[in-house]
Amino acid sequence: MRDLVLYIATSIDGFIADPAGDPSRFPASPELLGRLFADYPETCPVHLRDALGVSAEPRRFDTVLMGRRTYAPAEDAGLEHGAYPHLRQIVVTHGTVEAPGVEVVAGDVAGRVAALKAEPGRDIWLCGGADLAGQLIELVDEIQLKIYPVLLGDGIPLLQGAGVPRDLDVVDLERLPGGVALATYRLGPREGA
Repeated sequence: MRDLVLYIATSIDGFIADPAGDPSRFPASPELLGRLFADYPETCPVHLRDALGVSAEPRRFDTVLMGRRTYAPAEDAGLEHGAYPHLRQIVVTHGTVEAPGVEVVAGDVAGRVAALKAEPGRDIWLCGGADLAGQLIELVDEIQLKIYPVLLGDGIPLLQGAGVPRDLDVVDLERLPGGVALATYRLGPREGA
């Protein structure tokens, strides 16, 4: 079975963007990007791959799952096939997405993601956002947080409506360039389960 992995940037106080949805307080130095894309080259958006010299094949993920607002910057940038055409791209929305090769999921999202996890293949990258991560937390196997040394004070939380408390097992904590910490957790059983 494939793992569903929430791999996302956050502030120390648990926000993935400011109140307007802007993540620009999370600067990405060339050293940091080089380190992150060395591990997960598939997480480099298509429009940055040549400029950053990222040409490696996917190492962990073959599918990216995201909410509509997370997908929107690809449309705004005019990326006809989305930001990650080298992956299977799935957007959760009640609206439409006019990009060849981008799948749209609505309705029973948890059921669809459970079915995706049962398919053969590599792991699934849950790219964002907070609402989707909160809806799917029961299906998330691993959380990898790129923790930036900033306090936003307010904004879009890491998880929205995550429900029942969960225990996490710390797998790794690594210092990255720019003072960013990469914290990896596996999700334990639900409380009371």
